[in-house]
Amino acid sequence: MRNNKFIDMGSVLVMAITFILFTAALFTKGFTHDLFLEAGVFLVSVKLMIMVYRNGRASREIDQRLDALTALLQRLEQKNI
Repeated sequence: MRNNKFIDMGSVLVMAITFILFTAALFTKGFTHDLFLEAGVFLVSVKLMIMVYRNGRASREIDQRLDALTALLQRLEQKNI
């Protein structure tokens, strides 16, 4: 679960419910033209979760860089004092 710390429990729950509904639609509607609509809804949900994960990773990297810059600025200020 270490790699999934950017995806919260609510997102996992939404993905699970969407997958369950997608699977249920497959069995109730069969492989008809409505399958494309159901697959589209499922893929949009997965894409949103991927975006949440990537945004979390990017935010963490930005925080690390800002911390490094802050530390560097503090060292430079201490040398000038």
